[in-house]
Amino acid sequence: MRKSILLLALLPVFGCAEMQQVLQQLPQTQQMGLDISGGLKEALNNGISKQVSKLTAVDGFFRNEAVKILLPEELKKVDAGLRKIGMSKLADDGLRAINRTAEDAVKEATPIFVDAVKNMSFADAKNILMGNSTAATGYLQSSTSTALYGKFNPVIKNSFAKVGADKVWANIITKYNSIPFVNKVNPDLTDYVTNQAMTGVFKMIAVEEKEIRGNLSARTSTLLQQVFAIQDKK
Repeated sequence: MRKSILLLALLPVFGCAEMQQVLQQLPQTQQMGLDISGGLKEALNNGISKQVSKLTAVDGFFRNEAVKILLPEELKKVDAGLRKIGMSKLADDGLRAINRTAEDAVKEATPIFVDAVKNMSFADAKNILMGNSTAATGYLQSSTSTALYGKFNPVIKNSFAKVGADKVWANIITKYNSIPFVNKVNPDLTDYVTNQAMTGVFKMIAVEEKEIRGNLSARTSTLLQQVFAIQDKK
């Protein structure tokens, strides 16, 4: 009975042509559920340890063009206005400061991701394995975004003070609003940087996932090699 249930669970993963081989290798098949889940968890943990950790370094966002946080639309006119009156350095400092806050906040992400990976079910793993090139990242995004926002937002708010971004931007906004005939601005940078930091985190995890899915040499363990070999056959 248990063998039949296991085989039914595997039907969506293996094509009919492969099922005969599965039947002939039943002892190995009994471990497949655990292997699929374990392999996907390892792949996600690789993305977290290799890619997310890079974002926490100094200039982890600012020097990475893939995730660098640019100014929101309402502040682009602030940037342009300051540069027109010879205050390019202040504008540059403001851009660097918001990226610093993101680098500081991302340090809080790893425990949330680890919990989400631990809670991945066999059904989740099966769907992810046979999904698109960023299916695992999508799972992580859907299962952690609410918690990440709740964690990131207050950290980023505190980080504005910690890294001096609050003073930089207070100065920027004051200078800009003092320019004659401009429409005054008062942006919510905490919310903006929170969302941009989250976007950057998931973008970097997706980089690692695509690498493991598409590059055989990136499958650095026997488990990754075995599990993603199933994906290669789809």
